[in-house]
Amino acid sequence: MVEQVSGKTIRTFQDLEVWRVGRAIRNRCYEIADKLPQQERYNLASQIRRAAVSLTANVAEGYGRFHFKENIQFCRISRGSAYELIDHLITCHDLEYFAQEHVESLQHELLTFIRLLNGYIRSIGTDNRKQDSQ
Repeated sequence: MVEQVSGKTIRTFQDLEVWRVGRAIRNRCYEIADKLPQQERYNLASQIRRAAVSLTANVAEGYGRFHFKENIQFCRISRGSAYELIDHLITCHDLEYFAQEHVESLQHELLTFIRLLNGYIRSIGTDNRKQDSQ
C-alpha cells in the first residue's frame, strides 16, 4: 500500500515520522524502566513499557486498517498512551527515581510526538475527506 501523507510518499508505517519518533521514545522508556528500583519491576516499570509499546504499535495497527477513521481511532489510543507516559514520568520524579532534567527531556520528546501525531491525524482525515467527496 502506497499513500501520500502531507505530500510525502509513505510505503509502510515505518516511513511515518511520527512512528520513527515514537520508536526512539519507546527505546528510551525501556531504558528508564530498566533503571527503576526492583520493587517497581511489576508495577511502574511494567506500565511504562506497556504504554511505550502502545505508542508505536497503535500507529502501526491504525496504518494497516482499511478505513481512515479506524486509523484515526488507533492514533488516538497512541496519543492517550503518550499522556499516560507523561504521568508515569511525573510519578518517577515524585518518587525521586530520576532528576527533574531527565524527566523534562523525555516529556519534551513526548510532547513533540503528540504534536506530530495530531498533525498526522489531521492529515489523514483531511486527505480522505477530500477523496470521499470526489
